[in-house]
Amino acid sequence: MQQADFEQFSQMLNAAADLYGKTMSGMAISLWWNALSQYDLSAVRDGLSRHMQSPDSGQFMPKPADVIRMIGGTTQDGALQAWAKVNTAVRSVGTYQTVAFDDPIIHAVVTDMGGWVALGAKTEHEWPFVATEFENRYRGYRNRGGADEYPRTLIGIAEAQNSQNGIPSQPPVLIGDAGRAKQVLLGGSDSRRIGFQQLGEQELGAVMIEAEPRRLQA
Repeated sequence: MQQADFEQFSQMLNAAADLYGKTMSGMAISLWWNALSQYDLSAVRDGLSRHMQSPDSGQFMPKPADVIRMIGGTTQDGALQAWAKVNTAVRSVGTYQTVAFDDPIIHAVVTDMGGWVALGAKTEHEWPFVATEFENRYRGYRNRGGADEYPRTLIGIAEAQNSQNGIPSQPPVLIGDAGRAKQVLLGGSDSRRIGFQQLGEQELGAVMIEAEPRRLQA
């Protein structure tokens, strides 16, 4: 949601609270906003409606987690859906191509697991274990609220080789919803998620001198 949606969001929450005989304070609405602002207003409205219609939990005033569950299912549901998308892409598009998924968490998880090319090098015997690792990592990101930083694309074999030889590469293949995949491209980063720097001898000496008093105190 955008800041311009806040007024409609507040009215919607107040109406939902009134339906349950509750009132919403300004602080409570702000907490709801922080929890749900990553979703579209229409998705939040739909999530609220689904909760209200649920025969299992609809009689209770929802919490943000209830709405998120209705929007995208549980973290396990999301992980299974994300893995199905990755599995299909590896088998149909392949890791020779550079790709961009419609979910930034997929980019973060695949990078954490060694990258797109490394994923394609796994054997069929390893594949069930790869799936389990991916799903666990994906659920971890979802529980933390998503991926704050992720690579713009998942680089394939062709682009990796072309970049070494100074040859331009083809645009990435968009996986999933093309519109969302373009947003992932726009929001991603080209820099390394983990930085590397060689420490010079003089810098090392300065670090060791600074650390010596601490070592003696310990």
